[in-house]
Amino acid sequence: MQYVIGVIVSNISGVLSRVSGMFTRRGFNIDSLTVGETENSGYSRITIAFNGDEDIRDRILSQLQKLHDVKEVEVLDRKDTVIRELLLIKVRNNAETRQDIMTAVEIFRSKIVDYSPSSLTCELTGETSKVDAFIELVKPYGIMEMCRTGLVAIERGENCLKTVK
Repeated sequence: MQYVIGVIVSNISGVLSRVSGMFTRRGFNIDSLTVGETENSGYSRITIAFNGDEDIRDRILSQLQKLHDVKEVEVLDRKDTVIRELLLIKVRNNAETRQDIMTAVEIFRSKIVDYSPSSLTCELTGETSKVDAFIELVKPYGIMEMCRTGLVAIERGENCLKTVK
């Protein structure tokens, strides 16, 4: 089963290294890791996705909570969480395929963020399955380059992963 956890940490040098190092030392694999500053500049939010059973999940949570600069750790319930990923993808552009690519962009509610006679760069946000489907659809046109952010997640409604005041 894939789990997504939110982690609030001190926004200081070395914290990400210690968090990711904990996964390495314990032999846990990270499927996705994103990090960024929170609404409070003293803290960062790390979103980690990983596969495992409940025992692995519990061991990861326990080990993260032991790290000094970790302030809050929470497993995010998928039904109560908005989870998204960002994709930037550069696809070959020519007169024969341009309209097909633009149709795919429209259907997937993507947008073209850079245009040249030889390439189109598209931006797409959505659930991982949507991102994967878009990649598969444009693959035959020639993917020149792409990058994905990994998952970002935030709970719905008033539920919040709190930072220390």
